[in-house]
Amino acid sequence: MAILFGNVISGGVDRLVRWVVLPVTGIIPVLVRTGLLFLGFAALWLGFFVALVADPAILVSVQHAIGGLPLIVQAVAWLLFLPLMGGLWVWTTDWSLVVRVALVVAIAGWNLIVFLPRRETASRAALS
Repeated sequence: MAILFGNVISGGVDRLVRWVVLPVTGIIPVLVRTGLLFLGFAALWLGFFVALVADPAILVSVQHAIGGLPLIVQAVAWLLFLPLMGGLWVWTTDWSLVVRVALVVAIAGWNLIVFLPRRETASRAALS
């Protein structure tokens, strides 16, 4: 029974890696290189800050809505949108306003700098 269960788990992990992880990890470098990931996160951060200025309660309701989702969906959301989820978490804490704004701006800035498209240098092109 334990061997059968282990084979089922192993086969499921193998299928997950083959059909989900490998295709997604192949797409991410293309999205970074073309700047699409930067544009996507810039749009999401713009929406975050517009909501922050218009009505900060929107961000609290978004966090509660995400918290009400099934655990696996929450995990996927945190994995795919980690900087935004971190910013949302920071904003909904009871820390002082100055600390929350500084941390959210720092997270957003770091996130956008990381995904900023760069020209490929000769040394990087040689490694490819």
